[in-house]
Formats: sequence, C-alpha cells, structure tokens
Amino acid sequence: MIIDTHTHLYLKDFKEDLDQVIQNAKEEGVSQILFPAIDQSTHQDMMDVVAQYPDLIKPMIGLHPCSVKENVKGELAFVEEELKSGKYIAVGEIGMDLYWDKSFKKQQEEAFLQQCEWAKDYNLPIAIHVRDAFPELFELLDQTHDERLKGVFHCFSGDEAQMEKALGYEGFYLGIGGVVTFKNAGLDKVVANAPLDRLMVETDAPYLTPVPYRGKRNESAYVKYVVSKLAEIFQTDVKEISRVTTQNAQSLFQL
Repeated sequence: MIIDTHTHLYLKDFKEDLDQVIQNAKEEGVSQILFPAIDQSTHQDMMDVVAQYPDLIKPMIGLHPCSVKENVKGELAFVEEELKSGKYIAVGEIGMDLYWDKSFKKQQEEAFLQQCEWAKDYNLPIAIHVRDAFPELFELLDQTHDERLKGVFHCFSGDEAQMEKALGYEGFYLGIGGVVTFKNAGLDKVVANAPLDRLMVETDAPYLTPVPYRGKRNESAYVKYVVSKLAEIFQTDVKEISRVTTQNAQSLFQL
C-alpha cells in the first residue's frame, strides 16, 4: 500500500488515458491518491475525476501561489465557500512561489496567511508549495503556526538547514517526490538525516518525473521509484517505507 499524497491527474495531460493511468497506479499498490487544488479554472475537472473514483481519490481545496493574480479576492472567496461543504481533506496547495513572478509577492503572503487561518478553523492540514521562497515562507509560518496548524511541505527540495526549520514546526511533514532520484540534486543526502516518521511520498504528476522516466510525463504509478530510492537511502526495504509513509499520510490527512 502506497499513498500518492500529491498529484494532478485531473489536468489535460491525462485526458486521453486517465483510466489506464489509474489502473497502472493500482497495479503498483497505490491505495489512495490525493488531489491538491490549483484555482477555479481547474476545479471542475478535479471534482469530475474525484466523482469517477470516490474511494481512491480525495481532494483538497486552496489557491496555488502561481494563481495569485489580480483576481485574488475572487479566488479566495471561492476557496472559502468551498470549505463550507466539508468535502475536502486539506487546504492546498498553498504557499509562496517567487521563481516565476515576484510582482504579487504581497498578495501571495496575504493569501497564504488567510488560508492557514481557514485550515485552523476547519481543522484541516495544509499542503505547502514553496519555490525560491523558503525565508519568506518560514517568516509567515513563524507568525501563524500554533498547535492547530499542521501540514506537509510538498515536494520538499530544500537544504539541511531548511529541512531542520521545516521539521521544527510541530505537526509538519516533508513530501518527497521525484527530485530525490535526480543524480545531482543532492536531496538524497539531505533526506538521509530526516526522521522517517516525518516523511510521505508523492509524484506531483505530470511534473517532476523520477528516474528512470525523467523528462517524460509523470504518473501516480511512478511513486514506486520514490519509495525504492527512500528504501536505498534508509537501508531498509520497500515494504517498510510504504508502511511508514502510508501511516504518516493517514495520520495527517485523517484518511
């Protein structure tokens, strides 16, 4: 049993062969798939796929930092309204991304803090996206973190100091994806010093495809390559990595 804790199988990349992709995942022992939201433009597609596979797939709701633009107020109002339905297992993916565009930095900060407050109100964990923004993100978390806030740093790819800081927040986990299999990323050396009981696995499909399929479209079945790499890093077997990371995901997302 493996849980892919972060994947976007509802995007158009999977329009032609979604059923096969789901079948592939099941054959590799993927027992649950978690869908982070992006924004209103992909929401219906996400919920349509969830409706097709209600036992397998669980959705989150949130505003992705790259979708924080001029219409941020409308997007956040949509998230707030959706939260009332009780359909979601987490608030995500939310966070900060200063890689593509810094012009909405202030709005990204406000959107993140607001969504953290909602997560506390609804007793839901958060799924954090952070790219080129660890110092800024940590500053915000220092402001808002309390015993009610828990979550995962999705697709963690920071250094040792950033890992220690991230794990310093009680109730937070690291989501490990395909980057850990990249030869020159160095993430394997960082992760080797993490406690296994604070890790979970993910694909972020269709992005960040692990070796040996790097450069091709990612899919949930490929989470097995992340599990294998972690087994190698922790010098244990695939069964143990699957067991612990599944337990961690079940605990955080109340699955």
